[in-house]
Amino acid sequence: MQKPSAPKKITWIIGIVAGLLGIIGHYTTIEFLTEYNYTLLLVGFVVLAAGTSLRDL
Repeated sequence: MQKPSAPKKITWIIGIVAGLLGIIGHYTTIEFLTEYNYTLLLVGFVVLAAGTSLRDL
């Protein structure tokens, strides 16, 4: 099993932005964000988890 590694900066930014948009969509009424808030949260979490688990991502 591989040791976890820090994700690249761009991977981290994409994950954080997707997660924040999901949170914003949950608490506000913005058509696209509100409709896909849980999907955006999931994508953000998966990107961060993959960036930590896979090398050079």
